[in-house]
Amino acid sequence: MLDLKFIKENAEAVKANIAARFMNADVDAVIRLYDQRNALITETDALRKKRNDNAKAMKGKLEPEERQRLIAEGKAIKEQIASKEKEEAEAKLALEEAASCIPNMAHPDAPVGKEDKDNSEVARVGEPTVFDFPAKDHLEIAEDLDLIDFERGAKVSGSKFYFLKNEAVLLELALTRYALDILRKHGFILTVTPDIAREEIAAGIGFNPRGEESNIYALEGTGTCLVGTAEITLGGYYAGDIVDLSKGPIMMAGLSHCFRREAGAAGQYSKGLYRVHQFSKVEMFVYAKPEESDDILMKLRSIEEEIFSGLNIPFRVVDTCTGDLGAPAYRKFDLEAWMPGRGENGGWGEVTSTSNCTDFQARRLGIRYKEEGKTRHVHTLNGTAVAISRAIIAVLENGQQADGSIAIPEALVPYCGFSSIPAQK
Repeated sequence: MLDLKFIKENAEAVKANIAARFMNADVDAVIRLYDQRNALITETDALRKKRNDNAKAMKGKLEPEERQRLIAEGKAIKEQIASKEKEEAEAKLALEEAASCIPNMAHPDAPVGKEDKDNSEVARVGEPTVFDFPAKDHLEIAEDLDLIDFERGAKVSGSKFYFLKNEAVLLELALTRYALDILRKHGFILTVTPDIAREEIAAGIGFNPRGEESNIYALEGTGTCLVGTAEITLGGYYAGDIVDLSKGPIMMAGLSHCFRREAGAAGQYSKGLYRVHQFSKVEMFVYAKPEESDDILMKLRSIEEEIFSGLNIPFRVVDTCTGDLGAPAYRKFDLEAWMPGRGENGGWGEVTSTSNCTDFQARRLGIRYKEEGKTRHVHTLNGTAVAISRAIIAVLENGQQADGSIAIPEALVPYCGFSSIPAQK
């Protein structure tokens, strides 16, 4: 949530930002409700002062008639305060609802646009893998090598669920441990997070837990939901707290299952493991001082690059356009790996993203820090260390060999115990 005073004082800039993000929000309504609530607070405070004055007057030596007058006046003031407090609570609720629709401001350098083609490529590592044989996609590879069973997954759980099998199981565990070891080296606190969060925590992070547009599963009658990412649980870890940043930013890493409805997602690029309802992910989350967050965003991006460079998978980094930032993000970089089986000639597919959400999430969740006697909201940042399902796509498709086997990245061999997945005879 943006600072309400900022919205009022920068209304035109906020409106322009909403337009650049291709979102809808009523800035004028927020300002009107903000002024209305402030007026009600002033009126209520004035009535409380009047009540206090009335109580002081009652302590003096009074004639019976005067005492009765003050008693009647005190009763009337009490009723007026109750009425104003009700109005104020209603105005606050309406204000918060309207303000929650306003996205974070976007970084001045974020490309303006709505689609993937509007993203700006800012870095490339490696060149697209080229084979001297027809490349297969990960679905063909998985079927040939008995690694993934989507048919049984659909039978048991529904479409877009799957069973990992045989070497793919060990590959998932290897990718997980490989990423965690890198994050531990960088000083992250390692966690395995809950797979369930309270709805208010999810909403505070920026995920709508209910309705047709929601991308996560609500657990009916519990006030909770399945998490779509450990960003939700790691971001909720310090909800309502004043954190200590005197020794530097708090850097946390979370391993969790992720559950997503993926409503409306379709098309050839969403097939197989690329877009599923359940997957495992290692997530980075940082609480930082405002002046540190730009540099930390670049650090998270460099860690993502380190992880995929170590896997020897070609990738590029894009500066995400305003229409694809998501409401909480101020700036976001996506890392897209080369996937030889994507389309007819291969293509880039998103495997990680990292975002600076400034104080947008912290205001919603009430996360602050103290410095020189003043209390301020922290800045929060998040980044995918590895989304296992998409990383498996990249490993299988880039590692395929002419004989049908899969070469495993050298960095993963100590973790999974084999250097290749042999072709089926």
